[in-house]
Amino acid sequence: MQTETLVYIIIAGIAALLLALFQYIYKSKKNKLNIAFAGLRFVSIFAMLLLLINPKFEKVTFLNEKPNLAVAVDNSESINHLNQTENTNLLLNTVKNNALLNDRFNIDYYDFGTTLKQTDSLNFDASQTNLAAVFKDLSQIYKSTIAPTLLLTDGNQTFGNDYLYASENYKQVVFPIILGDTITYSDLKIQQLNVNKYAYLKNKFPVEIIAVYNGNLDVNTQLRITSGNTVVYRENLRFSKVQNSHTISLTLPASKVGVNAYVATVVALNNEKNTINNTKPFAVDIIDQKTNVAIVSSISHPDLGTLKKAIESNEQRSVTIVRPDVFINTIDNYQLAILYQPNSTFKAVFDIMDAKGSNRFVITGTQTQWSFLNNIQSNYHQKGASLLEEYQGVKNNNYSTFILEDLDFESFPPLQTEFEELTFNIPEEVILYKSVNRTVLDEPLMATFEYNNRREALLLGENIWKWRAQSYLEHKSFQKFDDFIGKLVQYLATNSQRSRLNLNYESFYNGNGDIKFTAQFFNKNYVFDARARLNITLKEVDSGEETTLPFILKQNNYQIDLSHLSSGKYDFTVRANDAEVTKSGRIQILDYNVEQQFLNANVTKLRQLATNTLGTSYFIENTSTLINDLLEDSRFATIQKRIKNVVPLIDFKYLLALIVLSLTIEWFLRKYNGLI
Repeated sequence: MQTETLVYIIIAGIAALLLALFQYIYKSKKNKLNIAFAGLRFVSIFAMLLLLINPKFEKVTFLNEKPNLAVAVDNSESINHLNQTENTNLLLNTVKNNALLNDRFNIDYYDFGTTLKQTDSLNFDASQTNLAAVFKDLSQIYKSTIAPTLLLTDGNQTFGNDYLYASENYKQVVFPIILGDTITYSDLKIQQLNVNKYAYLKNKFPVEIIAVYNGNLDVNTQLRITSGNTVVYRENLRFSKVQNSHTISLTLPASKVGVNAYVATVVALNNEKNTINNTKPFAVDIIDQKTNVAIVSSISHPDLGTLKKAIESNEQRSVTIVRPDVFINTIDNYQLAILYQPNSTFKAVFDIMDAKGSNRFVITGTQTQWSFLNNIQSNYHQKGASLLEEYQGVKNNNYSTFILEDLDFESFPPLQTEFEELTFNIPEEVILYKSVNRTVLDEPLMATFEYNNRREALLLGENIWKWRAQSYLEHKSFQKFDDFIGKLVQYLATNSQRSRLNLNYESFYNGNGDIKFTAQFFNKNYVFDARARLNITLKEVDSGEETTLPFILKQNNYQIDLSHLSSGKYDFTVRANDAEVTKSGRIQILDYNVEQQFLNANVTKLRQLATNTLGTSYFIENTSTLINDLLEDSRFATIQKRIKNVVPLIDFKYLLALIVLSLTIEWFLRKYNGLI
């Protein structure tokens, strides 16, 4: 408490005493109760003065903060494949039951496959390993604390960014516990297989295979590619300690429409321990047509290249950037035209597209000639404006024409366009609303509409290239943004009758990947029905076994995860509301387990991880010193924190209660003695 405050309290006490004595001793008639009245009045006045002064003092407490110890365990199938489950559980039990370690650290246990989560039990069944996610998530959990990390893993990553790169931003010390056999065996494997997802009928599609040998002797083998029981390609290969890899480039004919499955195999050696990684299945979807898209523009802009890359990320589509005068002579080569910032040079383009009933995607911006655009069509109208504005997009969750990608448009940079309201003369479906300074306007930024059996989309803003860049920063991939543009193109490139049940799925999946279906169901007025019952019936083609599973509603679509399915071909039927509407198809799941491709732990990389984070690596068979090393490491000492709080000397509620009580007692005594 400050000296100045103490002086105020003393003055308040003297003043309260003088006032009480003045009222009941000096100016009052002599009464045996005057002393009691003076005392009560002193308490009341002094308490009120204390309430005004509100004295405070500093309260100091000490807190001992133990460091954390994060134990992250690889829960993937590769640990089971390398026969390390027993060693892993034994080490975990040792850590859990060590009293000194638990007294020194706050220990948290996690397991990871594709994601990191707190663990209560291990089953070693994760289909992929994402070590980069471990460091990303733990960085958030232990952002401002000391948390050395025990990482129990074989160091073999099958998914995500390189974990050595991800660990550069991890501020904690890492102690890798290396799981797996470190003895080097002779081993042949297919390290990588590259092939396009789609090919076109009567063409040839390229395949690239990287085969790797680990051993000291010279060996001969053969690469074979089979389709069913037929060998479609073979090549003899020779490996040595020096020539330990081959890159084989070949082409295969696309002769049958549909999903064509193949198996690439490097014939195993006689003494080879792991033969699972000698084989890799792949598939190609053979289609007999390609969607050609024209981007028509009279100006140069980064958006043009961005749209081309996004659309062509799907091999089924091809994009050509043309000027308006060239497009009118080649319009029959394209299934869709994107008209970028139209001006008067587009007159012939609009005329010929109107005559042919062609679908189009119009994108406007700062160089759009709105006087021309208003006159050339009557579906929408906007006054020309000299002022420019930047608008962000807010997704319309009720949009139901097709399934939208789960993109956070509100975090994307704003698009630039004219500051003027757009008026539609026909019904439209808004994809994105305009937003300025976090205020959502009832105006479309992006919309689709249909008229006279034609489909059209309108985007009011330029610099969409910034959206694709932001999508990459958020997801480390362009895929989500490209899929969004791809679905828009797919919708615009066809005039087929709208279906009440729309499905989104792939024709084939890798056995170790996510297998997810999404669906939308509409009532007879084509309004999304959020109360529908959707089920999928799956029939395994070879065994004939059937399974029926329900879809789950998520926002404006229905979803189901089929990642539990084993490899094989499946016929499926999706039924809505007890077969009110049905759709059928076939998917194929390839027999491939990426977690079984490894024969050894990645010792070199895990040791480098320990070095980069100032930690120490241990082999699982040699962890006897691990606990002592943790206990004796001075970097992980308990920290004593001094906490200083300024608190009121007396709670104001107690002061108020004291004032009320003293005044009440004084009043009753005076009343009882006839002094009032």
